Amino acid sequence: MKVVRFGVSVEKDVLDLLDNYIISNKFPNRSQAIRHLIKKVEVESQLDSDKIVGGSITLSFDHHKRELLDRITEIQHHFYHVILCSQHIHLDHDICMEIIALKGNASVLKDLANQLTAVKGIIHGDLSITMV
Repeated sequence: MKVVRFGVSVEKDVLDLLDNYIISNKFPNRSQAIRHLIKKVEVESQLDSDKIVGGSITLSFDHHKRELLDRITEIQHHFYHVILCSQHIHLDHDICMEIIALKGNASVLKDLANQLTAVKGIIHGDLSITMV
């Protein structure tokens, strides 16, 4: 892919923010950080679209909560067409994590994530997407 050079003018405090971002994320240079940020904005814009994306949902929950596993399994069965696989992990005696790998329309993945994170007993849930 051909690289195009361009100049950018920003306020000193904005440049300081970029440089701190570069340091904390260990980017080798400003160009790589800016490239990453531009792609990140593009991926996030796809979440509000109906484009095909890849993604994952990460859930944490107390597996002792009554009927929680049955409920999240029931929801996942309604979305079988976008679920590639899932992995159930025991973090400690009480808390489990489930990671669900997905591919499908962004709006459908978002709907699935919203339904799963709304289940009573879910401690935390997060949808992450990437371009396909």
